[in-house]
Amino acid sequence: MRYTTIGSGAGSRRVSKLALGVMRFGTDTDVSTSYDILDRFVEAGGTFVDTSNNYAYWANGTQGGESETTLGQWRRDRGIGDELVIATKVGARPTDVVERVENGWENQRNRRWEGLAPENVREQADRSRERLGVERLDLYYAHVPDMNGVPLEEYAAGFAALVKDGVVGQFGLSNHWSWQVERARAVNPEAARPSVLQYHHTYLRPRTDIPDPRLSVDGEIGVADASLLAYVRATPGLTLVAYTPLLSGAYTNPSKPLDRAYDHPGTTARLQVLDEVAAETGATRNQVVLAWMLGDSLPVIPLVGASSVAQLDESLAAVDLELSEEQRARLDAAGR
Repeated sequence: MRYTTIGSGAGSRRVSKLALGVMRFGTDTDVSTSYDILDRFVEAGGTFVDTSNNYAYWANGTQGGESETTLGQWRRDRGIGDELVIATKVGARPTDVVERVENGWENQRNRRWEGLAPENVREQADRSRERLGVERLDLYYAHVPDMNGVPLEEYAAGFAALVKDGVVGQFGLSNHWSWQVERARAVNPEAARPSVLQYHHTYLRPRTDIPDPRLSVDGEIGVADASLLAYVRATPGLTLVAYTPLLSGAYTNPSKPLDRAYDHPGTTARLQVLDEVAAETGATRNQVVLAWMLGDSLPVIPLVGASSVAQLDESLAAVDLELSEEQRARLDAAGR
């Protein structure tokens, strides 16, 4: 395993360069399989795990919490202490309860959401700590911008108060516009500025102009676009955690088509070079994508999911895959 440091000062933590997302643990991924995957991740030297207070509410029509509960119980059963760095999130948990619907996300968009009012953020931090069985949340993200009208400056200050009180080690932002990241960093004291950003980032380049019905009519707020990547590069101390780097299996599974955001000529060009490098290295597409991200000068940590130990092992093998400078140059240039 390879390691890096997130944050600075008292809240900084050394973490594995590959993070494990446990979003579906306790729901779509049963508890026994969840334990097996977590055991394998730790055995391989993994120390960075990601969850949220709302995972996975859509699976069974709940308000979420199953993922945190499963992770917390595994920690207790295995005697895991603070050697594991846990990130969780707040702000996108539904406050109503509906029956499970087979049509997934589209039928979930009109639910009521908890938001980021400081009193809610503090209450949910306490509930997450209880489920996880920890005294302090290592990294606590604002999952999305507040959906109930709370100003950014107000909820940023709420996270700062949690850092000051020792409830939270580091404040993070997920799925925010670049200007919101800058504003949150500007209004908070240095010790409580957002230090980790979590966005969708992968080798293929998606369109970002497709509106998100819940969050923005201007486009897809959760994608690490050029302005966000440039911001991370230009800001010492920031780390990007990249979710869905393997496109939920679409790189390697023909039954999972690419999202419409990737329906443009650049995708064809980048996939061609990706296949060339995969053939040259004897690796899978997934492993080349992860190796490309892990070797970038950008401070990025891929956040991988897994529904089996075999899937996790494929991702773990990418940690030791070294791409040549020439291969990286070709991958970078494709589609430009």
